[in-house]
Amino acid sequence: MRGAIIGAMLALTGCAGGAAPVAPSAAAQSAPVAVSIVRDGDVWTAEYRFPRAAPVWAFIRSADAEATGRSWRAASWAVETPGVRLERIGRYDALVADSGNVPEVVRIRFTPFTDELRSDYVPALALGGGAVALFDDHFLLFSAPRDVVAGLPVDLTGQPIDDSGTRVTFRDSAGPLLHRGRRSPEVTTQNSNSYILFGARDPIVTDTMAAAIDPALPSWLADALRELTPAILSRYAAELGPAPGGPPTLLASWAGPTPGRASMNGGVVPGTIIMRFDGEGLVERNPEMINLARWFIAHEGSHFWLGQAVRYERSRDAWMLEGGADLLAIRTVQALDPAYDWKGEINRALRECAGLIENRGVASAEDRGQNRAYYACGAVFALVAEARSGRPYSAFVRGLVEANREDGVLTRDEWLDALDGVAGDPGLRADIETLLDQGSAQPRQALAALLRRAGIAHVVGENGLPRLQ
Repeated sequence: MRGAIIGAMLALTGCAGGAAPVAPSAAAQSAPVAVSIVRDGDVWTAEYRFPRAAPVWAFIRSADAEATGRSWRAASWAVETPGVRLERIGRYDALVADSGNVPEVVRIRFTPFTDELRSDYVPALALGGGAVALFDDHFLLFSAPRDVVAGLPVDLTGQPIDDSGTRVTFRDSAGPLLHRGRRSPEVTTQNSNSYILFGARDPIVTDTMAAAIDPALPSWLADALRELTPAILSRYAAELGPAPGGPPTLLASWAGPTPGRASMNGGVVPGTIIMRFDGEGLVERNPEMINLARWFIAHEGSHFWLGQAVRYERSRDAWMLEGGADLLAIRTVQALDPAYDWKGEINRALRECAGLIENRGVASAEDRGQNRAYYACGAVFALVAEARSGRPYSAFVRGLVEANREDGVLTRDEWLDALDGVAGDPGLRADIETLLDQGSAQPRQALAALLRRAGIAHVVGENGLPRLQ
C-alpha cells in the first residue's frame, strides 16, 4: 500500500496475514457451531446453535473499538436468551452461562457496529440507503474453560481451545445478498474472512467484478470508482485468469464530510476490496484522491491473484507478493493513464530499496521493522523478471499462479526457478539471492549492476544511484 496519503489511511490487512487473529486448528474436533444472521426490516438477530455443552463460548476476533478502547459488542449486542450474558474475559468477548453450560440455542439482537476497531476489520460497513456489509468472521466462536480464556494471548495458534469452526448463514427478508461478486438469497460461510452485503442498491455486477458504492459518496468520487473498478479488475482477469472464489467485489462507503479531513482507509479480504472515505476535503473534486484511489484498487486488486490465488510460504518472502503487486499496479495505471509517471515510481522503488539493504538482506526486513523493503526491492526484482522475460510482468505472474494454484503456496525457490526459466542467466538468480539474504555493502552499485545484467536501460547519478530515464 502506498505511503503518500491524504489525511489518515489505515491498512487493515494485506494479502497474507494481518493483525487480526486467525482461527486456530482444533485439537478436539466436533460439528461446527452454527449461527443464523437475519435482517428483518430494522431488526438484526444472530441465533447460535452449539454442538456441545460448554460454560463459556468466546469470540475469536475480539479487538476493542478504536474510539473507546472497549468491547464493541458490549455497545451493540444484547443477549435475549435467559441465563446467558456477554462478558469480557481477558482479551476476549464471551457468551457465559449464569450457571452450568450455555444453552444449546442462544439468540442475540444487535445493531451493526460501523466504527473502526484496533487492528481488525470494521464489523459492519454502512453503504447508504440501508445497505450494510457484515464481516462474517466476527461471529466465530471457540470454547474453553473460563480460566483458560482469561489467560489466552491474541494469537490463538497452538492454544488449548476447542475450535471446530463456525458455520455462518446470512439472510435478508428484503431480498438477495451480494458476496464475492454473486447475488444470492442466502449465503453460508465458514471461516471465510469476508464481507456479506445486505440491501445493495443497483450494484455493478459483471462477469469479472462487482461493486457497491455508497449513494451518499460525493458524485465525482463515485463516478471515478465506477470507471476505475471495472477497468482495473477486468484487466487483471484478462491478464491473470479467473480470480479465486468468484469475481472480486469493491465496497466503498462514505463516513461524511468531517471537518478538517480528506481521507481514505481500507484493505483487502478474500474476494473483496474495502474503501472508506471521510472528510470535507472530498466534497469537491480532489485529483490527488482519484490518483490514490486508482493506485489503491490496482495494488490491492492484484492481491486476489498474488496473495489469494497464491500466498507466500513465510512472511520473509512477502517481497514476491507486495513488490509484484506494486509492479502490476504500475503497469495497470500506466495502461489507463498515458501521462502517469511510471518511471518515477520505479525510481522511487530503487531509491527506497538502496536505503534498506545496506549490509542487511531483504528477507530480514520484518525483523527490523522495515517492511517497505518488501515493496520497493520486490518491485525491482519483479522489473528484472519482466525485462528478462520480454513480456509484461502479468504474464510472469500468470505462470506462477497457474503452476501453484493447486496448493496455493508460492515459495521463494519457485519464484526464482521461474526467473531462471525466462532469464537464461543463473548469475541473475545468485545476485537476487545475495540481496535477499545479505544485502550489499554498496547497495546502489549492486542495484545498478542488477539492472545492467537484466538489460534494463538506466543512468547512474553522481551518488551511484541508478534510475530509469
